[in-house]
Amino acid sequence: MEKFQTFTGLAAPMQLVNIDTDMIIPKQFLKTIKRTGLGVNLFHEMRYDQDGTEIPEFVLNRKAWRNAEIIVAGDNFGCGSSREHAPWAIKDFGIRCVISTSFADIFYNNCFKNGILPVMLQREEVDALMKHAESGDNARFTVDLETQRITGPDGDVYEFEVDPFKKRCLLEGLDDIDLTLQKEPQIAGFEAKHRLAMPWL
Repeated sequence: MEKFQTFTGLAAPMQLVNIDTDMIIPKQFLKTIKRTGLGVNLFHEMRYDQDGTEIPEFVLNRKAWRNAEIIVAGDNFGCGSSREHAPWAIKDFGIRCVISTSFADIFYNNCFKNGILPVMLQREEVDALMKHAESGDNARFTVDLETQRITGPDGDVYEFEVDPFKKRCLLEGLDDIDLTLQKEPQIAGFEAKHRLAMPWL
């Protein structure tokens, strides 16, 4: 998994509340088990009309935000059905951080397992960042996971909380498989003892 430490990226505003996982990646795109290739389908029903033409009004189709790496969103981002394809699509598009006042629990945890930092801030802080994001290609935020700070384009700093274990995993680029492989010597030792104790298995 890609490490998440400090980066400066363009922020896109998404004022909608209750953006659910079906809006993030509709059910017809859940057939794949690959983590790549889903970015083109991110927010599919909002980005494209029925013949596949881009809807120009949608924020990620507009010139100022086509290369956004941060989303500033309304309340309760990632609600709805559990689908890991949602963070896959977000990451594949190029989004590395989502800022909101609240997230659905399963989506929130899935973000950390896929190299995305979900940041919860107070309403007034999200509102301030949303205004910056709406300004277009000047809306670049610096996200520093080590110090747990977001710096806006005006220099204002917003501090956020994050679970220490989740923070370590993102900083070191560790997903569940990587964490398991860190125990490889202990696993190998157990298997060797198991084979000696039960050679018939």
